[in-house]
Amino acid sequence: MAAYLIADVDVTDAAAFEEYKREVPATEQRYGGRYLGRGGTTKVLEGDWQPHRLVIVEFPDMDSLMRWYDSPEYGRLKAIRERCSRTRIIALQGVEAIAL
Repeated sequence: MAAYLIADVDVTDAAAFEEYKREVPATEQRYGGRYLGRGGTTKVLEGDWQPHRLVIVEFPDMDSLMRWYDSPEYGRLKAIRERCSRTRIIALQGVEAIAL
């Protein structure tokens, strides 16, 4: 069952963030990750949430998502991201498709 990484990234150093942004997709792809949304326009429909740069990545399952997140190749990039942004990240388990 698919799992989703959802991140709200407040970039504090755009120049440093470019390296992270350029290199992270290849690491996600190795674990079956694919972007569903990445830094596009957002519109708050309810509540007081003030999103920054939203990212949604779909992985085949939660295990694949966690193996990517805990991987050495992502660890190096995670350190870069932590230096140049403030980020909130969650992992969300998907639901089984319901036949109609």
